[in-house]
Amino acid sequence: MPSISRRSGQLGTENAFVVLAEVSELQRQGKDIVSFCIGQPDFPTPGNIREAAIQAINDGKHGYTPSSGIVELREAAANYLNRTRNLDYAAGDIVVAAGAKPFIMYSVLATTDYGAGEEVIYPNPGFPIYESQIRANGAIPVPLHLRESRGFSFDPNELESRISDKTRLLILNSPQNPTGGIVPREDMQAIADILRRHPQVWVFADEIYSQLCYDGEFVSITSFPDMLERSIVCDGASKTWAMTGWRIGFAANRELAPVFTRWVTNTESCASHISQWAAVEALNGQQDEAKRMRDRFLERRNLIVDLLNGVPGVNCQVPGGAFYAWPNITEACDMIGAKDSEEFRKRLLNEAGVAVLADIHFGARVPDEGQHIRFSYAASNEAIREGVSRMAQFIEKNSKIRKSA
Repeated sequence: MPSISRRSGQLGTENAFVVLAEVSELQRQGKDIVSFCIGQPDFPTPGNIREAAIQAINDGKHGYTPSSGIVELREAAANYLNRTRNLDYAAGDIVVAAGAKPFIMYSVLATTDYGAGEEVIYPNPGFPIYESQIRANGAIPVPLHLRESRGFSFDPNELESRISDKTRLLILNSPQNPTGGIVPREDMQAIADILRRHPQVWVFADEIYSQLCYDGEFVSITSFPDMLERSIVCDGASKTWAMTGWRIGFAANRELAPVFTRWVTNTESCASHISQWAAVEALNGQQDEAKRMRDRFLERRNLIVDLLNGVPGVNCQVPGGAFYAWPNITEACDMIGAKDSEEFRKRLLNEAGVAVLADIHFGARVPDEGQHIRFSYAASNEAIREGVSRMAQFIEKNSKIRKSA
């Protein structure tokens, strides 16, 4: 057989989809599973957005578009970023892609050269595609640890210690997947101050959860002096407007917009024409449904954190944004004799019918930070109550067995 490229071998995956496949197989076998593994809103896309897509189909808007996206969507995205972040983008600064995810790859490709030993700093734990794309595109991944003691932010001093003359890109994600943590303003200010001393470093600001903040304020790195020109702001329709399957994301940077456009031309050609018109309505239309979804996520956050903190051996900080809870289960693992969070996750799925993700699905476990699992609380209140109840019963049952052994 012909060989497979080393680059392909370095590609990681998004384990939410791997666990989702496990869940689907168990459900196919007739097992009752309460799933918290996939990070997508469980609400339907708002009706006005769906109607805009239908209108686009009826109007014949289903051919190729410019690789950068239709001008109406780029204008809408610029206006959205300007009003939510107090910026001054123009349509020409915006590029549209099939989701926000491609811009991770495009940003690594645009700022580093393959095999040159150039480095990209990324958050750990973090969205697993960060590390995957850094490695696959020939750069060196440098993890920056998120600390529970800092509300799952990182110490700016640790950032400075990781920057070298080979550093070309810093990935920031706030609010964050998987912890729900938000980088506070004082830390973002410190990050900006550090970056001014290192002018060779670009910033990829993954702000896909920007409109899902519950405690404190959303702060973009672009709001600080000298940061706008060197920052790639990435957002999209998936999370705020429940449009994950429509595949619309956008990135903003005046210098790199032409570069991103060429990458889109070389890969996707363009995002879906129909989805782009739906996204115009999402950004420009009434926001009542988006606000209702945010309010429901806040209600669910409060519910799941309260319930998790009532489970023996579990401690859960209150996440500031997104729709993820990241409880510390170190004591629970000890109670049931699980060696780590991954063993806990597998047993919880197969013995209690509750699907979650383990911390190692989001990068190497942070030293001295204990064991964690991720719940996506994009689920009904009933599912949250049932899932956490099953988890509590699972721990209690196995703790009794261990004590009597």
